[in-house]
Amino acid sequence: MRQLLTLLLSCGAVIFLAKSPAQAADTLDTLADKQVQLAQLELTRVKELVDLGALPRVRVQEAEAKLEDAKDAAILTRDMYSTLPDQGDMKQSSAEMVAAAQRRLDRQQARVDEARKMVDAGVTAKTYLAPFEAELSSRQTALDLSQLRAHLMADLAAKSQQPTAPAAEEPFIDDSGLALQGMEHYEGDGAFTEARELPPLELAFSTKFDRALPISAEGETEVHRALGFDHRGRVDVAVAPTTPEGLWLRQYLQLRKIPYYAFSRAMPGKATAAHIHIGPGSTRLAGEVTGHVSKQRRQLAMHPSTRTHVAD
Repeated sequence: MRQLLTLLLSCGAVIFLAKSPAQAADTLDTLADKQVQLAQLELTRVKELVDLGALPRVRVQEAEAKLEDAKDAAILTRDMYSTLPDQGDMKQSSAEMVAAAQRRLDRQQARVDEARKMVDAGVTAKTYLAPFEAELSSRQTALDLSQLRAHLMADLAAKSQQPTAPAAEEPFIDDSGLALQGMEHYEGDGAFTEARELPPLELAFSTKFDRALPISAEGETEVHRALGFDHRGRVDVAVAPTTPEGLWLRQYLQLRKIPYYAFSRAMPGKATAAHIHIGPGSTRLAGEVTGHVSKQRRQLAMHPSTRTHVAD
């Protein structure tokens, strides 16, 4: 689901990165309308040639199918890649979008079936089938995306009908620990589930600051292993905790009781630079801790499963 959502959001942005969302949507609509006009002109031309006996009549059917494809593609462009319609139009827009995607898939499936018959009959090589199947896969993806957007629109419509909950009060951020010690620790509920809690955080951050969450380490990395840290289930974000991004991130985590460590500077044995470590403190990997022999090291030797907590 997350991959589909990522692909849906990026389809219109790749070509029109320099444009505003409204400009990109208008440009896509213009291109789609142009394709319909061209398909209509091609159908007219083919009919004239068929009437003159220069082309077989089956070419008219092919041109008509291409025109219907272009019309359905215009519907998908309007409903999938433009701004969301008004609440009253969401249901109709969703139905039109999914139906258009399904019709395009069905037409291409018919083309694939015909091409496969030719290959099975030995009329043409197997490579003839490849572009038809590639287009079929593309249209299946478009149908999946349209169904995903329809679900999102349905969810939005349902939420809009629910009473609005009072906004959660932003927690007070005390920076005294950062100022005096260079580190702040928030325990929260002691747990961080990356698969469930990281995706909404990434989406919220990108919506707020118009850029991706600057993750510097996600889960176990070679660097952490080399330092003897077990970083599994933790995420490091390369933002200074006192910047607007850092303040927002700390408030976000506290509202959701997600534990974190915030470092305002590099700290030997704990942090190599200013950043926010999301999740409980990392642990030392048994057998990989270096340094002078100490009471703690002797305890590790006696109990290999014992790990000592560190922040990074």
